[in-house]
Amino acid sequence: MSNVLTGPQVSEHNSRDSCWIIVHGKVYDVTEFLDEHPGGSRIILKYAGADATEAYEPIHPPDAITTNLPVEKHLGVIDASTVAQVVKEVTEEEKQRQLAVAARPPLENVLNMHDFEVIAKAVIPEKAWAYYSSASDDEITIRENRTAFQRVWFRPRILRDVSTVDWSTTILGQKSSLPLYISATALGKLGHPEGELTITRGAANHGVIQMIATLASCSFDDIIDAQSNNQTFFVQLYVNRDREITKRYVQHAEARGVKGLFITVDAPQLGRREKDMRMKQVDDSAGAEVQKGQDVKKDQGVARAISSFIDPSLSWKDIPWFRSITKMPIILKGIATAEDAILAYEAGVQGIVLSNHGGRQLDTARSGLEVLVEVVAALKARGYYPDPKFEIFVDGGVRRASDVLKAIALGAKAVGVGRAFLYAFCAYGQEGVERAIQIFRDEFEMNMRLLGARTIDDLCPEMVDAGALGQHIVTVPQDNLFNSTYQPLQITKLKL
Repeated sequence: MSNVLTGPQVSEHNSRDSCWIIVHGKVYDVTEFLDEHPGGSRIILKYAGADATEAYEPIHPPDAITTNLPVEKHLGVIDASTVAQVVKEVTEEEKQRQLAVAARPPLENVLNMHDFEVIAKAVIPEKAWAYYSSASDDEITIRENRTAFQRVWFRPRILRDVSTVDWSTTILGQKSSLPLYISATALGKLGHPEGELTITRGAANHGVIQMIATLASCSFDDIIDAQSNNQTFFVQLYVNRDREITKRYVQHAEARGVKGLFITVDAPQLGRREKDMRMKQVDDSAGAEVQKGQDVKKDQGVARAISSFIDPSLSWKDIPWFRSITKMPIILKGIATAEDAILAYEAGVQGIVLSNHGGRQLDTARSGLEVLVEVVAALKARGYYPDPKFEIFVDGGVRRASDVLKAIALGAKAVGVGRAFLYAFCAYGQEGVERAIQIFRDEFEMNMRLLGARTIDDLCPEMVDAGALGQHIVTVPQDNLFNSTYQPLQITKLKL
């Protein structure tokens, strides 16, 4: 891409018949891509002949356009001095958002992860909240992820010397100051202009491991380049239909020093996340006239727009291929039954994440915590557990250090925490991430002392009562903190 183009040259191509756009200072011909765009053609046509970077950046990984467009459609670079500067009108929604940002409480007033969630909901754009908070169908599983932890009760031990407690651990052989890692969440720039880099910088200062998302808003290399203090990274992988693209990505990650490959195995198709889908419908309704006569999917939301490359044919037969292309530990993310946990162990991978994708895939799937009990029992019965070369992780619904301790007591090596850190950086940026880490530390210190556990190795099944874990309809104390942030699903609205 060596041609230098001017603003007037690009602006001539502003129609469905010839549509050029500018993204990150480069010019692309997207005419033939209009009807293939998962988010519909209208949003592209809105920026035909103009700079689309502002709309593109928050909801696409940086390389989305270069990966999906043939190289001959990469037309050149733009002479920025020839592009007319557009004065953007500040919407009423944006004014209200800016007022909310100014009204945030001091960071020291944030006492728990639920506080971050309340503040994030107030300060991020409505589209971002719809994408981040949404879950599939009736959103039963996302709620179950929280309530499952509340059905497990502690059995604390007393009269132990807990003057010093140590909650550090190793995860896949890598040191971690907390028995958790920051799990992958997509599209960080939807909620904060610096996106995932806020996690990178905050995690580096406190010895916490970050998992990089395939669909991060920041590029993989930008995240790696921001590392410091011998920082450890894992990478989450959505498998591309084009295995060569997947191979290049995996091997590049390994070459950059990533220490673990977490392959997402529970997303052959994305769940119906209706909050996100309704937001897409709202966006498209105003421009319906532009789409007359077009077969455009208006109801798929941000999630659909970024995920059409994922391969639904991924199966157990692909595991040997992954083992052949990398020496990184391979972890299967999205195991939901003991049967598949056994198959994973026998396939020779180094670990599994018991996960339901944060409640965003199959609704009424069980929580990772509940699945943990049957997985540990099944692996033990075959002599597969414990095995230092095979680690079990859990994610979904974690908001307290006590949640983490319950999972570890029941057999998990560590726990993945996604949305809690997402909301922390959406609310306060890097400082929010560091505050979240400190809150977890304070909670670990208190809970381990009260539980009678001096180290993570002291945690054992006898310290918890999980007898009610499988009882999905039981009377439990109402979770007012969670209920204050959970937004129920809406039904469709009439245009009156």
